[in-house]
Amino acid sequence: MALDAPTPIAPYEAPVKDLYAIGEMPPLGHVPAQMHAWAIRRERHGEPDSAMQLEVVETPSIDSNEVLVLVMAAGVNYNGIWAGLGQPISPFDGHGAPYHIAGSDASGIVWAVGDKVKRWKVGDEVVIHCNQDDGDDEHCNGGDPMFSPTQRIWGYETPDGSFAQFTRVQAQQLMTRPRHLTWEESACYTLTLATAYRMLFGHEPHELKPGMNVLVWGASGGLGSYAIQLINAAGGNAIGVISEEDKRDFVMGLGAKGVINRKEFRCWGQLPTVNTPEYKEWFNEARKFGKAIWDISGKGNNVDIVFEHPGEATFPVSTLVCKKGGMIVICAGTTGFNCTFDVRYLWMHQKRVQGSHFAHLKQASAANQLMLERRLDPCMSEVFPWADIPAAHMKMFRNQHKPGNMAVLVQSPVAGLRTFNDALEAGRR
Repeated sequence: MALDAPTPIAPYEAPVKDLYAIGEMPPLGHVPAQMHAWAIRRERHGEPDSAMQLEVVETPSIDSNEVLVLVMAAGVNYNGIWAGLGQPISPFDGHGAPYHIAGSDASGIVWAVGDKVKRWKVGDEVVIHCNQDDGDDEHCNGGDPMFSPTQRIWGYETPDGSFAQFTRVQAQQLMTRPRHLTWEESACYTLTLATAYRMLFGHEPHELKPGMNVLVWGASGGLGSYAIQLINAAGGNAIGVISEEDKRDFVMGLGAKGVINRKEFRCWGQLPTVNTPEYKEWFNEARKFGKAIWDISGKGNNVDIVFEHPGEATFPVSTLVCKKGGMIVICAGTTGFNCTFDVRYLWMHQKRVQGSHFAHLKQASAANQLMLERRLDPCMSEVFPWADIPAAHMKMFRNQHKPGNMAVLVQSPVAGLRTFNDALEAGRR
């Protein structure tokens, strides 16, 4: 499949300054001394609308293997909420910087490169994946970099994320931007898509294969919307779980084989004590949920993989409905971290519980290739202006966001632009 050709940046004139307004473009490659950013400080940990405040900060300097990217747009995900709250840990306990800039998704322009960077040059259009490591241990050289003791998530465990005019990243975080997408569409998918890809394809021998049945919690959200599409593309059968009936058509439109509304059942939360009346009530209700799965997959066909991320509210049911020898793969705990389950169904049926955390470059690149080839929809639901970055996170925090993925504009002055030249012209108008 022919991919979209890069659009060279046409020569343009711009003043040399130490600070530029949001949307104002410096000369190509000129790094100003300062930049605008939405910053979090330890003393104001709390909900996003109070934790995130506008500040003028120093533009980060780069090392020999690092790249400075002019951020055109950024994605909204739960990392920003956790960073603001300081939960489950404060990012300051990790990186120790005086302030934290959240944001673990971005599209932008390579603006400066370290002297050892060979794959990228100033002017390249990129998206950024959020895994960093130091590259100097066995896991990074022949193993799985996600197991490296130096592994960290950019924008959460590092202080220099995407909610700023410039961001500092390692060169290995960069991937080619899909040029058929707008800046904001390009910015909204990498974290959730790569996470979903590793969950489904990264844990031998339980990789997704044609014909497998997969239960997808939160099927209308960022992670779920990509899980559905990946399962469908691989020839599997996605069974989506939703919490609001108005999301059914969206999930079916992504390619799900069927959809279950979890509000029709009463088996959520921590597992009651085994062999009590409460447990019996829970078990009967959970079996009804299992019957709803069979109505889609066929009688007796439990799911091969459970795609988990709510955690506390759903984990007992996940471990019950997974088939013998199947896998429950979990990457988060958005409803809580105290996961409980009846261990008898785990050992007797030899099920696997697998933790999964983002993805390494090869997995992220494989997922990105599907987007470059137009095989996936970024499912961008809403785009917010720069000034509304805290409001966008509040919407996610309150679970009021629309199905799909949210993005915010940074240097791109308006939505709908696909090239730097378009953004430059729109900014001048």
